[in-house]
Amino acid sequence: MDPQHEQQLVARAIQGDRRAVERLWQLHRRWVAAVVLAHKPAEAEVDDLLQEVVLGLLDHIHELRDPTRLRSWLRVLARNTAVSSGRRATTRRRFLRALGPADVSRPDPAAFDEERMAVREATRRTLEATEILTPDQRECLLLRAVKGMSQKKIAALLDIPETTVETRLARARRRLRAALTDEIPRPALAGRGR
Repeated sequence: MDPQHEQQLVARAIQGDRRAVERLWQLHRRWVAAVVLAHKPAEAEVDDLLQEVVLGLLDHIHELRDPTRLRSWLRVLARNTAVSSGRRATTRRRFLRALGPADVSRPDPAAFDEERMAVREATRRTLEATEILTPDQRECLLLRAVKGMSQKKIAALLDIPETTVETRLARARRRLRAALTDEIPRPALAGRGR
């Protein structure tokens, strides 16, 4: 393409003509790809970086003051895009290193299943252990732990003083803690406490 025609395309692109920008991209895409390839980090994809360059071209072509300088401007844009990608990759690697290898790796599905089974077993054990509580203690504890209700709301719901709720929760927690850590035998606790 003759230089005069290219300058006219650049002038139209600067004024916001998208077709002129598309035509300029078609004309310069191959050598821009070579610039990106020369400056990109190993893990970056050329096509991804070229998309960033064309977006930069679309967003910033209006900043080009001299239409004769398109090639040098485009080269700087391509180089900066590739270098920025390298900086982002370096920052990402540093961040992942700081997390440590355990946080970076994908979780093992078997370990996830084992963990889920352990949580289920602990939940089952805890619910079984609530059988040692009086019905009043169990009700207060489940409203607090499962429903997330405050002591004040539990008191209003059960129509009892808040101090009674506090006492029942304290006793329930103490008995559950003891039962779950096998500090006291479960049958000896059944029916005790209010």
